[in-house]
Amino acid sequence: MGFQWVHSAARILNNVETLKAAEVERRYQALLDVMARDREKAGALAPAVDRFLRVSRSYWPGLFHCYDMKGLPRTNNDLEQFFGSSRHHERRATGRKSAPRGLVLRGSARLVSAAATRLRCRSGAELQPRDLDVWKQLRQQLDARCHTRRRGLHFRRDHEKYLAELEEQAGKLALPS
Repeated sequence: MGFQWVHSAARILNNVETLKAAEVERRYQALLDVMARDREKAGALAPAVDRFLRVSRSYWPGLFHCYDMKGLPRTNNDLEQFFGSSRHHERRATGRKSAPRGLVLRGSARLVSAAATRLRCRSGAELQPRDLDVWKQLRQQLDARCHTRRRGLHFRRDHEKYLAELEEQAGKLALPS
């Protein structure tokens, strides 16, 4: 019985009929209600049914958005595969196993642009920023991340010199007595 329930859940969530999110949610809730009511029919798998119900409850708030938004991956595996290709290309280009600094610093811009260009080719006009104020704000955020990282690097290389420069700057900022 437990295996039948799990297969029913997979069939509902697979949504071959391309139902709307509300209908998928209604069907899945009906199945969970049956599972909770008849959990003893699962025999030795009754504790697994309890866990299945608990995990389903924890994922419930974000479980059904994908059925109403076309192109939104249904699982974390789909998202991992989508963004994993950029990680793969970064590794091939740099030869490193870890994420390069540029991805950490400029990831919000690089990952989105890589994902968008993977979906279809873009023309130069499409790549031009539409709102210069938003673009400038993004550039400032990215530059601030770089500046913070540079300061950390200077501190790690020669912390005594770094602290002395900070003390000197603080002394210049002090009000005259």
